[in-house]
Amino acid sequence: MRRSIPALTAGALVLALAACGSGGDNADEPTDAGSGTEESGGFEGQTLTVWIMEGTNPDAGGYFEGVAEEFTARTGAELDVQFQPWDGAHDKFVTSIAGGTGPDVAEVGTTWTAEFAELGVLADLTASIEGAGLDGDLVEGLAEAGTYDGALYGMPWYAGVRSIIYNRDLFEAAGIAETPTNWEELTAAVEALKASDPDVIPFPIPGDSQYSAYPFIWGAGGEIATEADGTWTAALDSPEAIEGLEYYTGLALEHGSSTAAADTWNEADALTAFEQGNVGMIVAGNWTVGRIAQDAPDLMESIGAFPIPSRDGGPAGSFLGGSHLGVWADSDQQELGWEFIELMSTGQAAADWSEQTGYFPGQASALAEIAADEDPLVAPFAQQMLEAGRSVPLTPAFGQIQGAKTVEAMVQNILTGRMGVEEAAAEAVTAMNETFSAGS
Repeated sequence: MRRSIPALTAGALVLALAACGSGGDNADEPTDAGSGTEESGGFEGQTLTVWIMEGTNPDAGGYFEGVAEEFTARTGAELDVQFQPWDGAHDKFVTSIAGGTGPDVAEVGTTWTAEFAELGVLADLTASIEGAGLDGDLVEGLAEAGTYDGALYGMPWYAGVRSIIYNRDLFEAAGIAETPTNWEELTAAVEALKASDPDVIPFPIPGDSQYSAYPFIWGAGGEIATEADGTWTAALDSPEAIEGLEYYTGLALEHGSSTAAADTWNEADALTAFEQGNVGMIVAGNWTVGRIAQDAPDLMESIGAFPIPSRDGGPAGSFLGGSHLGVWADSDQQELGWEFIELMSTGQAAADWSEQTGYFPGQASALAEIAADEDPLVAPFAQQMLEAGRSVPLTPAFGQIQGAKTVEAMVQNILTGRMGVEEAAAEAVTAMNETFSAGS
């Protein structure tokens, strides 16, 4: 596909160029797409129905017009893209499964893929991915999230990861010369920001954000849950997880990094506060850079980013969220479906999607080029994703735990003083294990 829309931010442009560079010597040319390439065609008269989630790309309509043209040129088939809102999409998928009314191909959130694979909804893409020579060039965390029972059911498409976005002006005013690389340095930065200006919120701890808490659990060597012989067991009460939770919530309770209002904040609330200019740093996704550019353009010259540090140094594990592309198992156009998936997830089409959305591509080679770049608003996120991208427990039961906000309730109980860390973790573990047991 040869259309290309200008990037929303400089960082997104760097990301797109890196993704282009991974597609071959000539980034303007699409990569080969197996048996349905321009040269072979072979699918004339067929129509592929695709469900794509609404809202990720602000110009998705225009983007898919170009994709449809390229898809038809390659395969001879027509493309019917139907946009689905994220809100309620999971339930619609489940309903379509029961009624046999699903699409041929669908965008599937990374936390849903294992569930749908277990239900037999998604086709095994392992052979197609290996046949295209892509199996050795997938972002590890995305590939892990797309794997069920040893087979790949979701082709990595795009992803984002959380690192720390900070206000460079506030750091300089506080005399912080280097960004933190471990917990000791992170604590020192909080203390310096607090001492520099009492009106500054150094590092708000949002109580309604599970994904902000996980890096500190993982960064201490803890786990959310562990699996043995097909059985999942919650692990938030392990010594390592307790240490991570104590440090994370202790930043607020012992070092004054936060504000009482943040006990009920989600990530969007933390971002809104950061955009006001009196917050030192927040845990935020790479996709939020574009949001800041839109909401607070004057702040863009003052922001930077660095990986969320682990206890002893190096990037902490951070949830690798995003989407896979999957073929519906009962589709009678599985070969054509793979043609579309390969078109979307490699080469120029993937580069354009990354450019327009600010998300990272699913190919490790493209991501490695981004990580090597010096753009201060891109490379730290890419480093975190490459070195420490993590998945939540890959079991359908964990979706129920997320729906119940079990982890968020635990964090809020600690922040508000209703429970100590060990008591709150024990309560969360009990609830999680009940859900794991019911789903086994």
